Formats: sequence, C-alpha cells, structure tokens
Amino acid sequence: MIQSLLIANRGEIARRIIRTARRLGIRTIAVHSDVDADMPFVREADEAVCIGTAPAADSYLRQDRLLAAARETGAEAIHPGYGFLSENAEFAQAVIAAGLVWVGAPPASILAMGLKDAAKERMIAAGVPVTPGYLGADQSPRRLQAEADAIGYPVLIKAVAGGGGKGMRKVDAAGDFAELLESCKREAAASFGNTQVLIEKYILSPRHIEVQVFGDTHGNVVHLFERDCSLQRRHQKVIEEAPAPGMDDATRAAVCDAAVRAAKAVDYVGAGTIEFIADGSEGLRADRVWFMEMNTRLQVEHPVTEAITGQDLVEWQLRVASGEPLPRRQDELSITGWAMEARLYAENPGTGFLPSTGPLDRLRFPAGVRIDSGVEEGGAVTPYYDPMIAKLIVHGGTRREAAASLADAARGTQVWPVRTNAAFLARAAAHPDFVAGRVDTGFIERHTEGLIPPAEPSPAVLAAAAAAILPPVTADPWSSLRGFRGNAVSSPTVEVEVAGKPYLVSPGIVPGAATADGVLFLDGEAWPFGVRRADHIGGAGEGDGAVLSPMPGRVIAVLVEAGQTVVRGERMLVLEAMKMEQALMAPFDGVVAELRAVEGAQVPEGTLLVRIDKGEG
Repeated sequence: MIQSLLIANRGEIARRIIRTARRLGIRTIAVHSDVDADMPFVREADEAVCIGTAPAADSYLRQDRLLAAARETGAEAIHPGYGFLSENAEFAQAVIAAGLVWVGAPPASILAMGLKDAAKERMIAAGVPVTPGYLGADQSPRRLQAEADAIGYPVLIKAVAGGGGKGMRKVDAAGDFAELLESCKREAAASFGNTQVLIEKYILSPRHIEVQVFGDTHGNVVHLFERDCSLQRRHQKVIEEAPAPGMDDATRAAVCDAAVRAAKAVDYVGAGTIEFIADGSEGLRADRVWFMEMNTRLQVEHPVTEAITGQDLVEWQLRVASGEPLPRRQDELSITGWAMEARLYAENPGTGFLPSTGPLDRLRFPAGVRIDSGVEEGGAVTPYYDPMIAKLIVHGGTRREAAASLADAARGTQVWPVRTNAAFLARAAAHPDFVAGRVDTGFIERHTEGLIPPAEPSPAVLAAAAAAILPPVTADPWSSLRGFRGNAVSSPTVEVEVAGKPYLVSPGIVPGAATADGVLFLDGEAWPFGVRRADHIGGAGEGDGAVLSPMPGRVIAVLVEAGQTVVRGERMLVLEAMKMEQALMAPFDGVVAELRAVEGAQVPEGTLLVRIDKGEG
C-alpha cells in the first residue's frame, strides 16, 4: 500500500481523499495557493506546501511546482482529485517519469478518451453505440454549419476537449449557428486551449445516464452500476442520483455491459465514468442509449455510488494504484436503496444564478446528512475557484424517501451572508415531477419559475421575523409587549424590517424557522431582519442608465465604444467569474455616454461599467 500521498487539488475533494487516506494509515501532503492557506484541507493534511498565488494557472495548474512539492516532502504518490490536472495526460506521464505513483488513469487511456471525436471513433470500433453527429477534421465555420444543417436542428456544439458543461452550445435554428459557434470556441479556448468542436444531434427528451467503471492492473474491469445526472442547469449537474429512475434490469445490463466494453477498449485502470445520453421520451430502452464521453477520473457525484454499493471509491483508487486487484468481483457488487446528491452553490437564483462571494459567517447543515464540503463556518467563498460550497448526500430505502430527505436537507441548510441555491434545491427535490421520476435534462428549464423562490419574503418569513423580535412572554401580562387583552386571543402587529423593507405583520410560530445574529433561516433561504428603522429609505430609482457589475469578475469582452448608439437588449460587455460568462445588455435605446469597462480588468460587484443616456437612435 502507498505510504505517502500528495493531493494535487483543493477544497472538498482534497478533504475527501484525506479522510480515506488517514483511515488507511497513509501520510497526506496538501498543496495550496496563498489564498487557501487557512482552508480546512490544509489544516487536515499531515503536511502542506504553498505552490503559488490565487489564480489556478499560478498554483494548482503548475505541474513543475506540484512535482517539486512531491520531491520536497518525500511523497510516494500523487492523487489529482477531479478538475485541474486530473485528466491531463502530460502531467500523468510526468508523475510516472518522476518515479511517483499516479493515482489515476494511465496516460494512454486519458489521451484515448480525452478528445470526444477520437473517443467516439474508438467506441464505434468497440461496438458501443454513439450519438449521430459530425466528428470531422474540417473545422471551417462553413463546413460545420453545413453538417449541422444536414443533421437537422436542434444540434449541440461541443468542444472536443470539453468537460464540466464548458464548451457546449445548443443551437435551435440555422440562423443562430454562427454566433453560438464563435461563443463556444471562445470558451473552449479559454478553458481547454483547444478550439476544435464536434456536432451532435440534440436529443429532445434527453436523460444523462452514466456508469461507474473500475479497472486494475491485473486486467479486471467491473461496473458499480449507473447514476442519473439529468437534473442540470446550463449543462452543469445540480442533483444526481443512483440508481437511475425507470431503469429495468435488461436495460441496466445492456448499458453497464457497454460501459465495461468501453473501458476495456482503452485498457482502463482506476476510476472512470462512461457517460451516455438516453432518449427518455418512451422510458429507458437499451436501443435508445448512446455513448457520449468518458471521464477518466473520479466524479464529483461519486458519493451516491458509494452509498448504494457500500464501497469507498477513493480506497479502491489507492489500492489499485498500489498494484492490488479490485476489492470486489462483479458478482459481489449489488444495489441497496437509493441515494441522491445535491450541489450547494454560492450563487443567487433570484439574480439569474450569478455567483455570490464573501465571508461565511454562518454555515450550518442538518444532522443525519453526509456533507462533503471544502469550507467551514468562519471561512469565505472567493472568486478564484469553483462556486460549490458543499454536496448534500442522502440515502433512503426508496427513491421517494431519498427525495424527501434531500428536500429536508436543503431546507435545513443555513448560509449567510453568501447567497446559495439551497431553497432552489429544496423546491426541485420536492417537485411532484421529480418525486415521480419524470426527469430529463430540460426539467429545470421547464420548471424554473416554480423552482426560484420569490424575491419578496413570504408571509411565513414575515410572521417568524415578527415573532423573533418580540421579547419572551412573561407571567405578568402587564409587562408583556405582546398585546395582552382580557378574554381575547393575543394578536399584535409588529413593525419589522426584512431584507431592508418595512412590514406591519402579526407574529406567528413557524416550524423550521431559526434565527441567528439578525438573520432568519427558513426553507433554505436567509433573510436579514430587525426592528423597523425610523429613517428607512426605499431603494434607488431605476432607469438611470447605469450598468453595474452584477458580480465580482473579469471583463473578457467590451463590445461597444463611447458615443456609440445602442438599442435595448444589445450586448455591451461580457464578464467572467467562477467559470461562468455573463453578458450585460443595454437597458434601453440610447447612447454610450460613459464607458469605464476595460477588457481584462478585474471588477468588484457594483462597479459602474457603462452609462447609457437616452437620446436619438
């Protein structure tokens, strides 16, 4: 067994690896950027080495510094986690060349599956069904447009080196293709350094089904059943579950066998995931499930597989990397119950899911739920890395039990002042269609209006806030301020301020409501409250033409000039933060009177970027 392990990653996955390594008696070494020096994963490792400044390109992506840290600390092996360099064949080869153990897929397997077009060609040769599309070398816009026209819309443009929902654009009509192709290539270049794309037929009722596979150096390959990751927003997974709803034994056998064939076709070793797209319009059927791609690493959603199989997949990785055979044969693996995982993000659904950064003055989770998190109360969410705060993982005897537990876990999550999608997750997990298993990748888009909590506090929030500002009931009604009236039920009204607005409401006891330091937590939401201020002033007026940065981020494109005439809805700027692009539009017809945005500049939230004056044109 490996004796010492350097973890070339950060946050939640680093902590996850440390937990298993400690149980196995393996010494762990953390690497970190300067802004991560006080993160939990750094404290929990046996040793820690700073490898650079906040930008990942200056730290977590610096192969030379990672290898130097391994030499300095006497590490025997390197585990890349997921993201960053986990699927980088060059780094994997460099680790092996340095005489270290690479806890990941062989470099040749990473290369074989790293480019989606080449991977599909290999799968076709292995007899694995693939989605219809164009994989050609001719990348001219004219050829790509012609191929998309021939396939028939809608189509999906995908960066061949893509992953994590990046470098993907759905095109509904021929007239939109050129603009979306350019956007896709720009994102692909920034994220992966490769602008090549492929075109796929877009499945109208798509289900995202993936199979966990594992191989060892003794020629054994097994699957650990499937996961359903259909609940997505902008191609990024939100809720994952295992097993897949509606999966019968025959279809499971066909899909899982195809996944094993795919892994064997590239001589796979370690943890991997074969991703399939399924046409769910008539339920899951073996002849309507197609290979999409392979992730040659551990997945973010691996805990749901651990929950239904009772296996520790990180332990499997470490044992396989140490040269041991797989811990279980295929006939020793089975499914028990149902598991679900929700990704708690630092984002505000009420503002179009814009990232939210800042201190975590409060971060509490309900008991009885597995929480995999990279941060702790008192820490902070920075703008430099992925916005995921934690994964909420539940397990139940049935799917309905798991869904109910997940909804309760999201409702009971308390985060402040960073905004999160907790209430959004709770509503999604409790939605009748989700509970009934009627899920596909369009679920969130269809139900967005009902999943996003209203901007105004609900009557329950107001009642709970009013109750919280009243003093406790005393035995003496004359000293109580709760509106005592002889022979009548007390029903006072209280002036309370919630989220900066005044309300006159009656207090009430609301199950599940909790308060701390002037913040009310209810159903996954957080509301600052207090006694109404006498000097309360309403919000500023709208329509002044000031376009402010809605989030901290980097200006990656300035599309207008000072003095230019613009029309309402015209794209003026593009911001990027936490792996997400946000276009800023002109609020009305007018002229660019002031332009402060500079391409490449980092701007905080609320910065004035452009001011539009109403005028001719």
